[in-house]
Amino acid sequence: MVKPNYQFEKRQRELEKKRKQEEKRLRDLSAKAVPEGASGLDTAALPVSTAGDDTGKAG
Repeated sequence: MVKPNYQFEKRQRELEKKRKQEEKRLRDLSAKAVPEGASGLDTAALPVSTAGDDTGKAG
């Protein structure tokens, strides 16, 4: 029987949390850069990160 690798799972959770915080920071930063009268819903200008998409989860 294989032992679960809790350190790996924890590290993956930490990386996911860090990625989400960075996305939120960029979203907030771009929202502050938008003038008062403009719509803040322009998500096309946000960078899309593909570095964190490989979560390593195998079925």
